[in-house]
Amino acid sequence: MFQGISEILLSLKSQGLFNKKANIKQPPSCNCLELRFINKVDCVAGVIMGNHSSVQEFILLGFPGTWYFRFSLSVVFSVMYALTVTGNASIIALVWTTACLHTPMYYFLCNLSFLEIWYTTTCVPKAVGVLLGNSQTISFTVCILQLFLIFSLGSTECFLLAVMAYDRYLAICHPLRYSSLMSNTFCTQLAFAAWLSGFLGISLMVFLISRLSFCGPNIINHFFCDMDSLIALSCTDTTLVELAEFFVSIIVVVASCAVTLISYMYIISTILKIRSTQGWRKAFSTCSAHLTVVTIWFGSTTFLYVKPSAPNSLDMNKLINSFNTIITPLLNPFIYTLRNKEIDIGIQGG
Repeated sequence: MFQGISEILLSLKSQGLFNKKANIKQPPSCNCLELRFINKVDCVAGVIMGNHSSVQEFILLGFPGTWYFRFSLSVVFSVMYALTVTGNASIIALVWTTACLHTPMYYFLCNLSFLEIWYTTTCVPKAVGVLLGNSQTISFTVCILQLFLIFSLGSTECFLLAVMAYDRYLAICHPLRYSSLMSNTFCTQLAFAAWLSGFLGISLMVFLISRLSFCGPNIINHFFCDMDSLIALSCTDTTLVELAEFFVSIIVVVASCAVTLISYMYIISTILKIRSTQGWRKAFSTCSAHLTVVTIWFGSTTFLYVKPSAPNSLDMNKLINSFNTIITPLLNPFIYTLRNKEIDIGIQGG
């Protein structure tokens, strides 16, 4: 049946009935309606004949404004990116070279720092090029790849933060059995499970988006290939993709957030039983940095993705994504090292 429809559409197009150039001579009063009809016919014909998208590249809008504003913003992004890479790489090097930091908590922190470097690298260099006007276009394939990496790394961060919360739970609630419970093998298994779950969880959603048809326009109102922006540009039914996005977000964000909350409920319950002020301070110092990062990350991520897709809020999503992809990776090294006695000892010993 599809082959018959394809032949009919091809014959009509060969006779010039759906020729866009021929329609230019039509009266202006019906031109817009005809062009919309033509776009839909071309899109349907493309899908039936296996051509799922007539758009081969997208244009990233970035942050519109004057040249001075965009140049200033690109400088800010570049400086923050350099500080992010330097800070997170310094943490990895410090933990690697300091024997007293070879503990499960800093092992997971190294995983988080390594993730942050790549998470910000997937979008900031391209965003700087977009702001400067040198690299506003991005091919369909590269766009899908960037989408996959950003969301996979973001999902992995959710799981890593949950694993780190569980680690703090064992350290505070079961201090005598902590060494045996959180062995090196178990640490490696938890970290591997977090990375694997993060990438597998996004694979289905990205696959569904890659199968959408894009007939035009091709302008993405973002500084990277965002999921909601691509859904808004698709000319086919996106109900399945939006449902998949919502349920995957629930699984990734809410499940990892639930593990974190339950862990901290037990942690707080244990801390309240400590009678000495010094014991309180020591207990809170071991988890205050992680709790700060968790609050920042899960707060913004929940607002972005644990909701039905809303094309009208793309500008707000762009601002919050800037916070997640640029500011949060920069803050993490400072949050974890600020007033950290073990880090101070490692630096002085180095």
